[in-house]
Amino acid sequence: MELNIEYRFRAHILMQKLEKMDLPIIDMTPGIRSLQIHFDLSRTDARKMAGIVLKANEELGDIDDITVPSRVIHLPLSWDDPQTQLAAQRYQETTRPDAPWCPSNPEFIRRINGLDSLKEVQDILFHADYLVLGLGDVYLGAPVAAPLDPRHRLVTTKYNPARPWTPENAVGIGGAYLCVYGMEGPGGYQFVGRTIQMWNPLQTTEYFPEGKPWLLNFFDQLKFYPCSAEEILRYRNDFLRGEFPLQVEETTFHLGEYKKYLASIRESSAAFKAKQEAAFEAEKNRWHELGLDTFVSEEPEHPVRDIDLPEDCEGIYATVPGSVWKILAKKGQHISSGDTLAVLESMKMEIPVTAEQDGVVEDVFIHTGEQVDAGQVLAGIRTGEAV
Repeated sequence: MELNIEYRFRAHILMQKLEKMDLPIIDMTPGIRSLQIHFDLSRTDARKMAGIVLKANEELGDIDDITVPSRVIHLPLSWDDPQTQLAAQRYQETTRPDAPWCPSNPEFIRRINGLDSLKEVQDILFHADYLVLGLGDVYLGAPVAAPLDPRHRLVTTKYNPARPWTPENAVGIGGAYLCVYGMEGPGGYQFVGRTIQMWNPLQTTEYFPEGKPWLLNFFDQLKFYPCSAEEILRYRNDFLRGEFPLQVEETTFHLGEYKKYLASIRESSAAFKAKQEAAFEAEKNRWHELGLDTFVSEEPEHPVRDIDLPEDCEGIYATVPGSVWKILAKKGQHISSGDTLAVLESMKMEIPVTAEQDGVVEDVFIHTGEQVDAGQVLAGIRTGEAV
């Protein structure tokens, strides 16, 4: 398995050919080197459809002279954005404290690619032309893209286990691919920053015409330019309302010309890849030496501690199993009914644990990152006349 844009181009041209044929196709979903075809079984069967697809593919012949439309879309990117830093921090606190890609994903990317400085990582990212190979990679028009220039293909491992939370429109790299997350959710790509929206559920604008709430098309090219964390918040607020202008250049992608370009940089590409692979191997060896090369995602069974609360105390219990993300209550603290005492992370959701009565915190029996079971005592509250 390798990143080969020619395979993706063939899947794209084959899809276009099948679209023009009178076939009982419901929809088609191209992958990086595949084409998934959903068809009407009441009108044909899988064997007949496979035969038609194979024949259509053979009839394509040489595709080097085919050109497809493309747009160069310039996107602002808040490098190492505070929201992506928060996501990495939460991961360390609740999921894997010893993750070698934390606390800084960009530093991890630098190390595993054999680069000398974070500036080199930035320079590569901001100079790369990312070709959109897939859409909907992580929901809602999220692109999966790869640099046209092999010397710009930063590689990483993914989070293991996956990250419970990713901010909307975080930009990350996994393997050799870049993705812009279409919405909040779990994830595993290594963060480089945050950009504007890939999906607009609010209204029709210049960049989101009626009936097309996604921004990008197959074979668009993404170019990032730096902006501040404060600017990206303003741009994100304006973009969905049609008040932030994008620089968009109409162009084309010609497979034959691209292959000639690859041939012209073959030696320097091979040197870059050799250095990258050596750094990748060195990083894996470092993990092995530190005992970080394996991770058991399943928590071992642990007994729930028996806690004897004084008669004048009420227990605060976990309503669901999960991990402790935040502890807001402290021993001796006066609290009111409805106050949040702790926040659990469970099934990719934040679950607040609140007080049902006024009182004083007698004790807290958990720590950040601890796995807790439903019904486990998290804290004791002294209530009523004893306060």
